[in-house]
Amino acid sequence: MSSTLVHNIASLVTNDPERGDGPLGLIRDAALVVEDGKVAWVGPAQAAPPTDDAHDAQARAVIPGFVDSHSHLVFAGDRTQEFNARMSGQAYAAGGIRTTVAATRAASDEQLSANVARYIAEALRQGTTTQETKSGYGLTVADEARALRIAAGHTDEVTYLGAHILAPEYADDPAGYVELVTGEMLNACAPYARWVDVFCEKGAFDGDQARAILTAGKAAGLLPRVHANQLTYGPGVQLAVELEAASADHCTHLTDADVDALANSATVATLLPGAEFSTRAQWPDARRLLDAGATVALSTDCNPGSSFTSSMPFCIALAVRDMKMTPDEVIWSATAGGAAALRRTDIGRLTPGARADLAFLDAPSHVHLAYRPGVPLVSEVWRAGRPV
Repeated sequence: MSSTLVHNIASLVTNDPERGDGPLGLIRDAALVVEDGKVAWVGPAQAAPPTDDAHDAQARAVIPGFVDSHSHLVFAGDRTQEFNARMSGQAYAAGGIRTTVAATRAASDEQLSANVARYIAEALRQGTTTQETKSGYGLTVADEARALRIAAGHTDEVTYLGAHILAPEYADDPAGYVELVTGEMLNACAPYARWVDVFCEKGAFDGDQARAILTAGKAAGLLPRVHANQLTYGPGVQLAVELEAASADHCTHLTDADVDALANSATVATLLPGAEFSTRAQWPDARRLLDAGATVALSTDCNPGSSFTSSMPFCIALAVRDMKMTPDEVIWSATAGGAAALRRTDIGRLTPGARADLAFLDAPSHVHLAYRPGVPLVSEVWRAGRPV
């Protein structure tokens, strides 16, 4: 077993306040040791232990690899015309998902797998080392199962989202579709997934339907997460907390009771500013959630309709500028926050025992991700201790 010293780090984000300064556990003039794919040691450069090999960070900042806990990558086609119309004044409506459903159903397994690989590689180049992704563009038993099988070939964090919208064939029979999603479709999909999700929203699934879907998923061994309170006020956040979901995602329209529920639970509020950017919608009030004590994650929501970006650095810049988060808060939310939203303790931090997922920045500090928006600062990425 060989060890590698990464030295000459201008500043190292550990996400452990006991290791360094502030909530990010920031260590300046730092080093870390990687052994067997994991972090074995972190600390000041002058205290570094002897190792077999060394890697010069060239006075760059090093942060944990981003943890993108919400994306929709198993799809075909795009929705350029819809985006163009929306940017020309038309309102966003979730019904556009049906366009992607038709294209995805018509695509081959090879096409879908190549698309997932493309977007994961695109995200990896920008520092994302853990990627969650969902089904939800098939909406038949066979298409949802193949979407999850394909996703599972690319990532361990796979989510069953048969309850994205009503399948076109069930437009007049929502009860029948809920029965399908909680029965035959669930049975076919559960072997490939870790999570179950539902779009609890006006025009998608109401609170009672969402509860039935999530409860059935839990009974099948899947862990719940919820698309909650994106377009309107609704029951999604309260349902997520009630069912001990790992995360409530979007959280754009929140009552005081919703904020209190999140602040007093283990359910993470996952914010997706790419969606607000791409739909010209109201920004989530991150400041309100953070000040109340809620755990906040930041994610891309990469999908072809409402947030066609794989860039966590872009979402970081949006969150600082338009959601009033601090540069420290967004880095934590894009790394440790995402890990919390996936109930993972082995990622999102750079401390002994964690997976050695590193993003090197062509900058002396993580603050430059917001300070220099749009600049490709991620210059090197390691996953499980290996450059990728």
